[in-house]
Amino acid sequence: MKMSCDSASEDLLMQHYIDLKDRPFFPTLINYMSSGPVVAMVWEGKGAVKTGRVMLGATNPADSAPGTIRGDFCIDVSKNIIHGSDSVESANKEISLWFKQEELVSYTSCAYSWLY
Repeated sequence: MKMSCDSASEDLLMQHYIDLKDRPFFPTLINYMSSGPVVAMVWEGKGAVKTGRVMLGATNPADSAPGTIRGDFCIDVSKNIIHGSDSVESANKEISLWFKQEELVSYTSCAYSWLY
């Protein structure tokens, strides 16, 4: 896992959310996301994207189950405190925006052979 906690530039956020650029809430999203620190993380492992999205909860916090991050800590979809990639392809694209290749560390856990 690689983690960084810093403010994100508007340029980086515009690249990250480029697929939403024509949506009416795009300027508000960029403004909100650049208003404070962001903790960027890379998770790896079997089913990491699917499992991560379950932990996050539904995009609309009102539809999120208790015990999920959005269910417990979000109130409004426009102030959605967490993002998770929706596919491995999206994750790879997003990781390359937030991290340089040399910043990523991959290792094999001692439990790997027991789990897989």
